[in-house]
Amino acid sequence: MPRFADHLYHPGPDNPFPGIWVLQRRLGRTIPHRLGSNEGLDMPHAALRRHFGDAMVEHAYCYGDSEALGVRERLSRQQGIPLEALLVDAGADSLLALALRAVAMPDETVISSAGTYPTFGYFARGQGCRVVEVPYAEDQDRLAPDLQALAEAAHTQHARLVYLANPDNPSGHLHDDEAVKKLREALPEDCWLLLDEAYHDFRSDADTPFGREVLPGVIRCRTLSKAHGMAGMRIGYAIAEADTLAMLMKVRIHYAVSTLTLAAAEVVLDHPAETRQHIADVIARREALADHFRALGAEVLPSATNFIGIRLPSAELAGQVHAALLDEGKLIARPAHPDLGHVLRISAVADALTPGRLTTLERALQDG
Repeated sequence: MPRFADHLYHPGPDNPFPGIWVLQRRLGRTIPHRLGSNEGLDMPHAALRRHFGDAMVEHAYCYGDSEALGVRERLSRQQGIPLEALLVDAGADSLLALALRAVAMPDETVISSAGTYPTFGYFARGQGCRVVEVPYAEDQDRLAPDLQALAEAAHTQHARLVYLANPDNPSGHLHDDEAVKKLREALPEDCWLLLDEAYHDFRSDADTPFGREVLPGVIRCRTLSKAHGMAGMRIGYAIAEADTLAMLMKVRIHYAVSTLTLAAAEVVLDHPAETRQHIADVIARREALADHFRALGAEVLPSATNFIGIRLPSAELAGQVHAALLDEGKLIARPAHPDLGHVLRISAVADALTPGRLTTLERALQDG
């Protein structure tokens, strides 16, 4: 079993402020008088009421439920994930940072693909970790994290953690369930697999039993930012063994998720049909975008996400197109990592399908 950072043992830190919601559950009764938590309970909030209305203001006064029980219960019911295997935090990014804080010390080694979601490397370097990157597997048909290379690097570099985005960002590639299981098996026993599943909901097989499985030695991170449209609210969840989540709670910012965010998430989760329709619409737009650009001769990478990746002949051309579109007020994504500088990423939003919106890219493809 992989280990956590040494300072979390014997007995390690303990959250000094679990909050009134947790305390009420522990006591088995309500506490009607909040006289000690030093919140701004008497703030009139006249300006907020005028702007947002009374309902929102009720969520502004108080610290939220540090255990996010209402959100976890909904996720558990809808996805079949054990309640005790869920932890809610302020988005997938916050969960990546939380996992690193719990398992890696400064100067320890973590492994990722060269050009994958850069926030992981940003957090790891900020914590003083040594980041070892392995190249993507790239051929005529695919651009994908190289699972064998990740596993080999974990052994040779004595890594504490391996990071894998699946589906991948920015390529959109999806490794199937069996490949992910084999990667976990191929890692050293004391090495964690941090599985970033921010785009899980857009997989065609998102509802398979593997999607709800709690995997030993694995911390799975998902988000409500994409399929649920809550990026600005900052909320996501981790799936891991209960003992693992207990250790993550030792280093978690206890009120990172606001009361308003928790309430909004519960409302969205209580209306799953709207989310399902949104996912279906995004996938339809993704396929329409892919078909459009393939018809122009573009090399569109297979995607199981809410975006498409287009592989251009050179990083120079990709840079020119990206800069020209930005000058026009049109922001698409181009990875900063030099290994993937020849890739452009376009979100599958309706605006991207507006005729003429991406004419500069279309002309570049036709001229090429």
